[in-house]
Amino acid sequence: MIRPEADIGLEPEQGAQRLTRLTVRDFRNHADLDLPLSSRFVALVGENGAGKTNILEAVSLFAPGRGLRRAEFATMARKDGPGGFAVSVTLARDGAEHRLGTGCEPPGFDGRTSRLCRVDGAGAPSPVAFSEFVRVVWLTPDLDGLFRGPGGDRRRFLDRLVLAVDSGHGARVSAMERALRSRNRLLEERPNDGRWLDAIEREVAELGVAVALARRETTERLDRLIHETRDDAQPFPWAALRLEGDLDDLVAVWPALEAEDRFRLALARGRARDRAAGRTLSGPQTSDLVVRHGPKDVPAATASTGEQKALLIGLVLAHARLVRAMSGIAPLILLDEVAAHLDPRRRAGLFEALDALPGQVFMTGADPAMFDGLGEAAEIVRIG
Repeated sequence: MIRPEADIGLEPEQGAQRLTRLTVRDFRNHADLDLPLSSRFVALVGENGAGKTNILEAVSLFAPGRGLRRAEFATMARKDGPGGFAVSVTLARDGAEHRLGTGCEPPGFDGRTSRLCRVDGAGAPSPVAFSEFVRVVWLTPDLDGLFRGPGGDRRRFLDRLVLAVDSGHGARVSAMERALRSRNRLLEERPNDGRWLDAIEREVAELGVAVALARRETTERLDRLIHETRDDAQPFPWAALRLEGDLDDLVAVWPALEAEDRFRLALARGRARDRAAGRTLSGPQTSDLVVRHGPKDVPAATASTGEQKALLIGLVLAHARLVRAMSGIAPLILLDEVAAHLDPRRRAGLFEALDALPGQVFMTGADPAMFDGLGEAAEIVRIG
């Protein structure tokens, strides 16, 4: 049996948390769902289309951002419902109990929706407030092509890894993207307005370096944790990680202020090129997360489909350990249709690895037999 790493510096159950109740109203296909939960392993079982993934998505809304589907909130409301939805959980942790809630009101006269967040009955300004109580990590089938797909997919994946340990990262990324859009528009409409370009490029440089540094810290910490705990005998191969990009190279060598100055100078020199391209060609929006299959020392993209799946699972499990190490909170782990695509050896290895983590685990599958390896530890919840 794998045990939690000694270098984390936490007792096995310290920081562990558990959802004891999940309530969903008018969310996706669920009109009124009330699930009391009593186990650390929750298996959601039902036919395709029953709404298993929707339940995982509802739980994922307690992480900063828009959940595991990255969907607009207006699209999450039940089709024939009143137009809004509500999700709430009761969370037990370290002998205390908390009630967290989120959702959105029906659209107003202008068609816009308003997201609501509550902690123990009091309003909260954003889902970032939930990070004091709960952390969430997930793996869905949409990520299966991560290593062979475009760099943008890997950047979003990396930002999700960062966001799980740094709840302010999402706001920085959003501000950086807005600043980049402003620069691109200014280059197109007023390319000779040096004063305004200087100002926006200063903002882009400050935000870009902050984003790059946060990504670098998480990547290096995760890579170090993986290397310190790697075991070639495990069914999930370890990954080697690094960042690739012009700004990543800058922050790896220069202090933050020097990196900002150099990046700002590069932006100024690249104005004509960027205007011709219609976009900014350098910066954190071009970075890539480079992943290698550790035991074979080959790019992850060249590994077999099965090896890539196993590598991704190992990476997500390592990230869950990092979240606990950095935040002191064992994250909720959401696994959508993961066990169904594993051979018996790797499925057993997955359950063993999950048992070594103190966080609560939610899994989905059509066949309850695939969870037999968990024995009585699994709580089977039939959906539909």
